[in-house]
Amino acid sequence: MTRAANRAEPGPVVSVAVVPAIAPPAGTMVASAPSTLSPAASKDRDRTVTVGIAAAMVAKGVGLAAPLVITPACFRYLGDQRYGLWMAITALTGMAWFADLGLGNGLLTRLSHLADDPRQQAREISSAFATLGVVAVVLLAGLALAAPVVPWAALFSVSDPSVAAQASALVLLCFGAFAVNIPLSLIQRIQYARGQVVQSNVWQSAGALAAMAAVLGAIAAGWKPLAVIACAVLAVPATNLLNTVTYFWFEEPGRRPGPRLVHRATAVGLLRLGLQFFALTTMSSIALNVDSPLVANVLGLTTAAHYAVVGKLFGVLSIFVGLVGMTVWPVNGAALARGEVAWVRRNTRRMVLLYGLIVGTVGVVLVGYGHRLIELWVGGIDRSDIPVTVLIGLACWSFLVAVASPLIIVQNSIGLLRPQFVGWASFLLLATVLKIWGLRRFGLAGLPAAACVAYLLTMWPAVLVGYRRALARSGSS
Repeated sequence: MTRAANRAEPGPVVSVAVVPAIAPPAGTMVASAPSTLSPAASKDRDRTVTVGIAAAMVAKGVGLAAPLVITPACFRYLGDQRYGLWMAITALTGMAWFADLGLGNGLLTRLSHLADDPRQQAREISSAFATLGVVAVVLLAGLALAAPVVPWAALFSVSDPSVAAQASALVLLCFGAFAVNIPLSLIQRIQYARGQVVQSNVWQSAGALAAMAAVLGAIAAGWKPLAVIACAVLAVPATNLLNTVTYFWFEEPGRRPGPRLVHRATAVGLLRLGLQFFALTTMSSIALNVDSPLVANVLGLTTAAHYAVVGKLFGVLSIFVGLVGMTVWPVNGAALARGEVAWVRRNTRRMVLLYGLIVGTVGVVLVGYGHRLIELWVGGIDRSDIPVTVLIGLACWSFLVAVASPLIIVQNSIGLLRPQFVGWASFLLLATVLKIWGLRRFGLAGLPAAACVAYLLTMWPAVLVGYRRALARSGSS
């Protein structure tokens, strides 16, 4: 199953998830004084968070397993060139992660602060759908104009004439599915904001399973290659569409979006929030993804390739951090809007301990068995190329980012931007300098060590300051 259709699913990388400061939209619940939850209500909220995390983990497991199941069958059925072309186009759509302009996470933040006012929520939802609907239409129009004239076969070096003849159609199919899914994926954010995490993840799992079943069924029936690929890329948008229709027409008709509910000021506010969110996420993404170019420049492409493989191994930890953070984000927002600072503080401490225990334990395992796992996974990498000090450095880096994430999520939930912006800007400058020096002075082991030092000196102070400000702002509202 291609990532193209599934790109807009919830689950930001929590270590880089940031939301700009916003004024509370109309209908926002603002606490007049700190509030304390009853023991029963606290237990209910804790249970909601726990169940949501479990559901997200299961859904992500299904989402990761489905492509693994269909990949061998697709590769054999489509052939190496057609399959390679499909994956190359998928990589291009993956680079267009910014296409929703940050509106998805902006809507998540705003909805989590709204009072239980269906009319106001419908206005926010309608404005978001309208804005991203325009984005999708513009992308589809541009695609329709560009696809026939761009020499896709030559661009991707396709030598098989039959595959070359289908290159333009394949581009239209994959990019078209991606564009259509941009507004349709909003339903996932809406359900998260409404506390319907289990329901959202059931639908996401259903989409992954539907894609897997459709692809395997199409291959068994001997359908044409383009039809097989269509089953893969259209399953997720179709599932999101069905989820949207079911949700707004049968479950929550009072919050159903409509053209008359589109509000210009609301749309402008969402767009402004999304663009700021996009800008800050872009900066932090650059800071976190500059490693491979630096390694290639200082130590060569071969070493960079080896480091990238190890990075993917430790990247599993960021998936866990992102899943939990996405679940807690709207819950924190709702709690802080009610002035329930004590619960947020307690839950944050618990999340820090949870992250530290799980990421720390898995990190130790990867340090001990990382070389063996790499040999089983890809092979061909000598242990001396990846010293154990590199594994230790990556484990420490993963731990530092993980335990900071719950504090960042608290700031995200109320739209506190400035401390994170200062932290990421400082980290980008300091880390780049230290990484270049570390690579030249200590080799590959100097890279994660430099990242850890820079994170402790820049991001951690910013995270702590921002966390205290967020609690103080909510407690004094």
